[in-house]
Amino acid sequence: MTIRTILVDDESLAIQGMQLRLEAHEDVEIIETCQNGREAIRAIKTHKPDLVFLDIQMPGFDGFSVVQGMMEIEPPLFIFVTAYSDHAIRAFEAQAVDYLMKPVEPDRLADALERVRLRLSEKRQVQEVERLREVLAEVAPQAMSDFAPEEDGHASNRYEKLINIKDRGQIFRVDVDSIERIDAAGDYMCIYTADNSLILRETMKDLEKRLDPRNFQRVHRSTIVNLSQVRQVKPHTNGECFLVLESGAQVKVSRSYRDVVARFVH
Repeated sequence: MTIRTILVDDESLAIQGMQLRLEAHEDVEIIETCQNGREAIRAIKTHKPDLVFLDIQMPGFDGFSVVQGMMEIEPPLFIFVTAYSDHAIRAFEAQAVDYLMKPVEPDRLADALERVRLRLSEKRQVQEVERLREVLAEVAPQAMSDFAPEEDGHASNRYEKLINIKDRGQIFRVDVDSIERIDAAGDYMCIYTADNSLILRETMKDLEKRLDPRNFQRVHRSTIVNLSQVRQVKPHTNGECFLVLESGAQVKVSRSYRDVVARFVH
């Protein structure tokens, strides 16, 4: 799988530096480089890349303006690259895959590209299923009813069973079923198991896509809970409630997520 990539930065040296770093990743193909936002929008619409490394502060159209310029087309994946850390929250709100600080460290670049590969793989799986459905609908309509359950089975298998978490200079392989809850802390996730807590640099939205929603549900704007770990529901007077988990930890369920609690009272 080749990752067709465009580099956007108003500094030529920054583009050259990123080109050198990307040489270590054989599946990344740089198909265009741009030095301002207007060039980037034209190049993205023309070449339809998989990935764009995008500088934020550029004269004229900045990086966020480029993302906004993609509204009428299916956008590529974006990784923001900048010398300033104060744009991080806005970058993730713009659905960026990652946010890299200049000078880009090889390990951080490798982590970001691994996340890109996962996202592209999921996208292509969905496209393959849809193409197969179209072919079946045309040549064998009677097979569609047999195909639907099989598709659901494949969908359940696409959720991850193990998550690799790099924390404190080590890589931990965490069994997803052992995760008790997940709390958001800015652009980091705190992953709690019965006997450990680890920090994962990923957005809540991206992490949710990797977890089976039959087991993992958001119960608060910044909290995901493994429903199999819930042992008790404790109502609260203001319409909220608390879930008591296997470890004894209590997690607040906000009123906007009360439908999750309904699973335990029916």
